[in-house]
Amino acid sequence: MTFARPALLVLALFGSAGLVWLYRKAQRRRTAQALAFANLAFTLDALRPARWPGALLLAAYAAGCGALLLALAGPHFIARVPAKDGTVVLCIDTSGSMRARDVEPTRADAANAAARTFIDSVPQGTRIGIVSFSSVAEVVAPPTEDLDAVRDALDRVPPAEGGTAIGEALALAAQQLPAKGRRIIVLLTDGVNNLGREPVAAAREIAARGILIETVGVGSNDSGQIIPGTDELAELDADTLRTIAELGHGHYVEARDAATLQDEFRGIALGTVWERKPVDGSLPFALAGGSLLLATFLMGLATGRFP
Repeated sequence: MTFARPALLVLALFGSAGLVWLYRKAQRRRTAQALAFANLAFTLDALRPARWPGALLLAAYAAGCGALLLALAGPHFIARVPAKDGTVVLCIDTSGSMRARDVEPTRADAANAAARTFIDSVPQGTRIGIVSFSSVAEVVAPPTEDLDAVRDALDRVPPAEGGTAIGEALALAAQQLPAKGRRIIVLLTDGVNNLGREPVAAAREIAARGILIETVGVGSNDSGQIIPGTDELAELDADTLRTIAELGHGHYVEARDAATLQDEFRGIALGTVWERKPVDGSLPFALAGGSLLLATFLMGLATGRFP
């Protein structure tokens, strides 16, 4: 928490402490006067059980005044708020290697679950689209604010087969994004580009438009998995994915299990379409302080005591 006017924060601390000191001094003076003009035993007996209401009222009064002074100091909190004009395209690899089972139940199933986690983690108003790619890239769902429709579209992602056209997927995803606003491409793949345009060149062109690119690698090079229907190893080109992310001012992450994959997608959602911004806390403090002082006044009326 930060303060726009920190000098008033010091005033709030010393002011609250001063109120407590003044009240206790006044209370001791009243007690001394009572003892001077009354029967000592009777007065002590009368004063003893009534101390806690006064202490409670004092604490409430001091806290209320302190909250009002804190409001004047201009407190600001860092809060996570929805990014305006957020549009995301999820690029999901559907090449044959996504049938590998080193990520249970399969890489393809884990990718689908991670995409759902991403959709569940974005704020309302975010536009999300889906592009799938294997030997070619295709639009499964254009960007829309209807998140339920995007979830339904995940059921239409093609089964895993064919090659890996990463560059084509990036180019097609960029075509779905608007000309301005917060625009993000999230690329998930487990393979090496082997068809279509060169992915690093495509990423460089996309980044020049101010589009953020996040990349996620699923699986690993040492998994020993064979691409189903072939005799080729299911390899991961981490260096290229890292380069694509760097060009797109994003991050590259790698997941070797389904739980980690979901966590990474949730983290990407929180880090891209949510923003951390300072929020003015003056009004809440002012309302809390005013309410506390009003409650103190009403309690004082009911008990016949005022701090």
